[in-house]
Amino acid sequence: MTVGLGERKHTEASVVAQITGEREEALRELERRARDFTPTHPLSPKRRRLLRQADGFLLVVDGAWQSYVTRFTLAELLEDSAAPEPAAREPEHRPEREPESEPIPAPAPEPDVERYADGVPVRPSWLGRDGLS
Repeated sequence: MTVGLGERKHTEASVVAQITGEREEALRELERRARDFTPTHPLSPKRRRLLRQADGFLLVVDGAWQSYVTRFTLAELLEDSAAPEPAAREPEHRPEREPESEPIPAPAPEPDVERYADGVPVRPSWLGRDGLS
């Protein structure tokens, strides 16, 4: 992904997930992650485009002055020098009685707000509030 600003703008790579299964299944998961991904830059996106390639996806987000790119590539892991050793499975221990817990309250529903096509609110929620300094 593209990170940094101006002359310090550069590309960094990372592994977002490892999936065991068929290629098509991994490609579907990769597409889901690409669609849900919100990059750090630009701070005020003007346009967002997701393109499909043979081995993955290319996300191009245009800001006010610059465009930023994130590439989502499907790749097969051939070797990992830091892979953890397989652990022996211990038998699962279940307590005699499950501890009672309070249900987690559902989050308050978001009020209907006007949003751009990429889901960003047109008017920030803090705009016009009293007591902000």
